[in-house]
Amino acid sequence: MLSIDPDFMSERENYKFLIGSIIPRPIAFVTTMSQDGVLNGAPFSYFNIVSSNPPMLSLSIQRSNGKMKDTARNILESKEFVIHIVDEQNVEKINQTAASLPSEQSEVEAADLTPVQSMRISVPGVKESKIRMECIVEQSLELGGTDTPGCDMVIGRVVQFHIEDGIYDKGRIDSRGLAAISRLAGQSYAKIGEIFEIERPK
Repeated sequence: MLSIDPDFMSERENYKFLIGSIIPRPIAFVTTMSQDGVLNGAPFSYFNIVSSNPPMLSLSIQRSNGKMKDTARNILESKEFVIHIVDEQNVEKINQTAASLPSEQSEVEAADLTPVQSMRISVPGVKESKIRMECIVEQSLELGGTDTPGCDMVIGRVVQFHIEDGIYDKGRIDSRGLAAISRLAGQSYAKIGEIFEIERPK
């Protein structure tokens, strides 16, 4: 087995090992609002559950040459954001929001997504999502890097769930109906494949 010390690897090499190994990764499409009122939208696959009591999610937003991304800056300024689950129906439009646009231009508008008003926060979500979660910042951390931080880690508390009627039944989400897309390495994505069950030991 190959053994590698990450301290002797470049950031890019470590990145390739991580995104090729930690698969599949759920994708969060995140909407935020700038102080100038621009609705920003971007996908992130460094995303997961932190807690169910209370419901909290983690989002790690990588910096580029130490520069904070619009999403991170907007979240830290407003303390609000909306997380959407990326699925087979919206993945093409969501992918368009990954383009590098100026801060004053809305990725949501550029991708022809439909803003929808939130109930508990001021940041809108988008209609083209079967699940969206209104969040407020629980905690944020600057992590990694040598001279400047390498990423902004945000833990958000979910204050409102929105779930499409057709995929919700008696407190459970229909995973096939949701048809979530996951991130692999490079340009690769994955759909929900074979589902099997294993009984958990007592």
